[in-house]
Amino acid sequence: MTQLESARAGIITAQMAQVAADEGRSTEYIRQGVADGTIVIPANVNHKNLKATGVGLGLKTKVNANIGTSTDCGNIQSEEEKLQTAIEAGAHAVMDLSTGGNLTQIRRRIIEQSSVMIGTVPIYQAGCLAIEKYGAIIKMTEEDLFEAISEHCADGVDFITVHCGVTRQAVKRLKEQGRITNITSRGGSIMAAWMELHDKENPLYQQYDRLLAIAKEYDVTLSLGDAMRPGCLADGSDRAQIEELITLGELVKRAKNYGVQVMVEGPGHLPMDQIEANIKMQKSLCENAPFYILGPLVTDIAAGYDHITSAIGGAIAAAAGADFLCYVTPAEHLALPDTQDVHDGVVASLIAGHAADIVKGIPGAMERDIKMSKARAALDWQTQAELALDPVRFKQVHNARVTHTENACSMCGQFCAIKMADDYLKK
Repeated sequence: MTQLESARAGIITAQMAQVAADEGRSTEYIRQGVADGTIVIPANVNHKNLKATGVGLGLKTKVNANIGTSTDCGNIQSEEEKLQTAIEAGAHAVMDLSTGGNLTQIRRRIIEQSSVMIGTVPIYQAGCLAIEKYGAIIKMTEEDLFEAISEHCADGVDFITVHCGVTRQAVKRLKEQGRITNITSRGGSIMAAWMELHDKENPLYQQYDRLLAIAKEYDVTLSLGDAMRPGCLADGSDRAQIEELITLGELVKRAKNYGVQVMVEGPGHLPMDQIEANIKMQKSLCENAPFYILGPLVTDIAAGYDHITSAIGGAIAAAAGADFLCYVTPAEHLALPDTQDVHDGVVASLIAGHAADIVKGIPGAMERDIKMSKARAALDWQTQAELALDPVRFKQVHNARVTHTENACSMCGQFCAIKMADDYLKK
């Protein structure tokens, strides 16, 4: 049985018990959340060294790191390094979005070496094979696409992004409305172009039960991709985006009825005043399925610093109820990220997620901040380092900039407010 079917049968799986222990929740709380579809535990039966992680209502906000080659950059070694960097920085999931090199070999190595859940976008592989076989991405066949999905699931991928909601009606609405950035989702763009070229409906939508059967066999969680997500602030919350979201809500219900775990992906660029409304709308339309969002980025002009614009949006979104943040790196919109970009992107999203968890009253969130505050008040630098989201960075900065004042840091030195207050006010 899948995690969802087990939960509905009243069975607490080993994965549910693991999530309960990590989250400070009862096993019954986790089981009920999985049964309701408000929590998912992406855990492919073929991912052997996975440490199960839960995503959803009442749990800590999770962070995903995207890695993967392009046709210009990257190889197996570079992606293995990024994987380890992401895990060491604290990522709860990694998506392999490779589009260059031996995709099958890269994916299998990533799964083999990863203790965190792995996601992929199978249409990328189908597109690469179509280039080899037919000379163009959009000449892929429906069978090419489903074969790629089957291969990813059999290999042990824990969740897959599938653009099932980009229907002919959604594309029609997009063209009638007009946008500045059109479609910025790679998978969504491929699917939309395929439908136009072949004059057919999206096979992932039309043959949705076939997709569900593949996912159910391996207990793969479907991540329903937002092909029509806004790629700039001006396109935020438009008709094309909402049209797709309504369809995704219907597909969520069908997946749960089939016994397949499902989450929904969300917008990439939004003005800050639209973020909360988007989260609440998604939760309402999609039966409170876990919401997985890219960013959202709150301005379009911060190239080179988009991990910051993403963290701002991510904190607002997670506080409003988003469950899973897909990181954005400083290299977003500029280049394929390197290991430093991966690290910085993960930490920025962890900050956003933790800030939101305090607001949501997640067990242990505020307690960690209180412990940090007590360590600062005691000038206990070791404990501060242990509690920091990035202990390595903490030690690098603190140790490199020394002071001659005992226990103080070089920011204040002899003017250390805490030390002065302790010396005189506690007498």
